[in-house]
Amino acid sequence: MKGHLRIFSWNGATHILPPVTHWLAHRRIRLGGGTAPSRSQEQETVETPIVRSREINPLHVLGTEVRFLCEGQQTANAWSLMEVTLPRDAGPPPHHHSWDEAYFVTAGEVRFTVAGEHFIATAGDFVYTRGGVVHGFQGVSDDPARVLIFDAPAHAGAFFKRVDSEVDELPRDLPKVLEIGERTGIHFLPPS
Repeated sequence: MKGHLRIFSWNGATHILPPVTHWLAHRRIRLGGGTAPSRSQEQETVETPIVRSREINPLHVLGTEVRFLCEGQQTANAWSLMEVTLPRDAGPPPHHHSWDEAYFVTAGEVRFTVAGEHFIATAGDFVYTRGGVVHGFQGVSDDPARVLIFDAPAHAGAFFKRVDSEVDELPRDLPKVLEIGERTGIHFLPPS
């Protein structure tokens, strides 16, 4: 697929969470510098790396709900991770920006458009888009789809927070969305 996106399906047997949480815990301790702590010190100094998405107040953006599971300020803006709930036909139109994004569909079906190619990703599929590549996506399943979105370096948060607080009604406020996008580095394509 032209080398700009990759799709992988999760086979359900892969256990992802334990290694990731161990890595996060290890990185949190080491970010402060110094020597690696003993196991007992690690248990005393590591914050619990559990984020319960349903306890996060969602941002309402372009018909979706966005919950930041890890914000850029927590990673020195290296990356951020959000969970997006996409009702049918909700989601961003084609756009581009300078940072990379990766998507992991956890529920439902999502129609992606990436560099002019159209495809459906379902639960367990992974999609990667490089910075600068035009892309967009919408929910297509009857029940809302859920997608984890990883951006690196972290940059998307400013757009989502501003749209949530400044946009009241679509399509009336669409010019405001476009302006916020331009100011935060997200460039929407004109409708075709």
